[in-house]
Amino acid sequence: MSRHSLRTRMILLSALATLIALGLAGWTMAGVLGRVVTGGIDQRLDAQLAVLASAVRQDGSIDRARLAARQGSLAAGPGWRWRIEGPRRSMGSSDFPALRPPALGPSAAAPEPLPPAPLEGEDAHGRVHARRLILDSDSGPVTLTAAAPGRVIGRPIRDALVPLATVILLLALIFALAAWVQLRLALRPLAALVAQIGAIRRGERSAVEREQPRELQPLADELNALAAANAATLAAARQSAANLAHALKTPVATLALTLAPDSPQAAQVRRIEGVIRHTLARARAAAVNRRASTAIAPIAADVAGVIGTLRPGVALECDVPPASRIAIDPHDLAEILGNLLDNAGRHARHRILLAAEEAAPGTIVLTVEDDGPGIPHERRDQVLQPGVRLDEGPAGDGFGLAIVRDLVALYGGQMALSDSALGGLCVALRCPAGATG
Repeated sequence: MSRHSLRTRMILLSALATLIALGLAGWTMAGVLGRVVTGGIDQRLDAQLAVLASAVRQDGSIDRARLAARQGSLAAGPGWRWRIEGPRRSMGSSDFPALRPPALGPSAAAPEPLPPAPLEGEDAHGRVHARRLILDSDSGPVTLTAAAPGRVIGRPIRDALVPLATVILLLALIFALAAWVQLRLALRPLAALVAQIGAIRRGERSAVEREQPRELQPLADELNALAAANAATLAAARQSAANLAHALKTPVATLALTLAPDSPQAAQVRRIEGVIRHTLARARAAAVNRRASTAIAPIAADVAGVIGTLRPGVALECDVPPASRIAIDPHDLAEILGNLLDNAGRHARHRILLAAEEAAPGTIVLTVEDDGPGIPHERRDQVLQPGVRLDEGPAGDGFGLAIVRDLVALYGGQMALSDSALGGLCVALRCPAGATG
C-alpha cells in the first residue's frame, strides 16, 4: 500500500469500512427478519396447538368430533403436520421426522402445563420447524406437536434478502462515490499548494498563499520561511560574488592602465583577468537563481549596442522575438551574450547574427553565428578549455566560450558548436524557457 497515493489509501480504507458496516447491518437485518418470520410461523403453530389442546379431555382421551370440526384450521398446506400422543391413544400425521426435544427443567410435584417449546428436525424435503406442548391429564401427560416445513421460513427470508442485498450494494456504491467526492474536495487545497510550489520553482511567484486550511497552515508557513531563507542566501551569495569581482577587477584594471597594450605584461594581466572571471563564474554555482525568468530582447539589444560600438566594421543582426524569455538571471544572460558576441566580433569579417527561437515547449535555443574562419571540428573540444585560444592575436584571453559553457550548464542548459550558414562558427545554447507573466 505504500506505493499508492493518499487519495487511493483513503478511498480503500473508506470502502473497506463501508463494506464492513453495511455487511454487519445486512447480517443484523437478516437475523431480525429471520426472527420475525419465525415468530409469525410460531404463532400459527401455537394456534394449531391450541386447536389440538381443545380436543383433549381431562382424562387424556381425544374428542374426535371436536377435532374433526376444527380440522380445517390444521390443514395449512403440504408439509404441515400435527400429532397428539396420549396415554390411551395417538393420532395425527404419521411421517413426523426425528425432532430434537427441548431441554426441560426439573419436574415439580404438580407441574403446570409447559408453554410451547421450539423443536427442529429434518425430513426428505429439508428443514422442519415444530412446536410442542405437553398437557397434564388425569391419565398422564399428553404431547401435542405441530410442525411446519422449513421453506415457509426460508422463502420469505430469501425473498426479503434479495432486495436488501441490492439496497446494500447501492448504498455501498453511493458511499464510495461520496467518499471519492469528499476526498477530491478535501485534497484540493493540497493540490493547489503543490501547484504553488511548482510556480515558486519556475520563478512565477515567490511564496505560497498564506490563506490555507487549518491543517495546511503550518506547512504553508514553513514553505514560505524556506523560500525566504533560500532567497536571502541567494542574494547574499550573489552580493559576495559581486563584491569579490569588484575587489579583484579594480586593481587588475588599474594595473592594465600602467602597461602598454602590446606588451607581454599586458597580455599576462588580461590572462589574470580571464582567470578571475572564470573562477567567479564557477563560484556562481551556489548563487544561481534557477527560478529566474528574463526577457531576452532588451538585454540582447543592450549588449548588441555595446558590441556595435566596439566593432563598427561588423554588422550585427538580432532576430529575437519580443516575447521570448529564458530561465537565466539578467546579469548572467548579459555576460553570456557579451562573451559570445565579443568572440564573434573578433573573428567575423562582416556579419554577426543573434537569434532566439522556441525549439520545443519549455526550451529556448539561442544562436550566435558569424562569417569568420570558424573552428575546425577536431579542435572544438580544445577551444572550450579555459585559457585556450586558437589565434595568436593580442585581444582575448581564451576564457569566453568556457565561461559561457559553465554558466549555461549552471542553469540546466547545453552549449554546442557547429558550422554556421554564414561560413563561420555557430554557437547554439539550448536553455530552459522562462515563465511568462
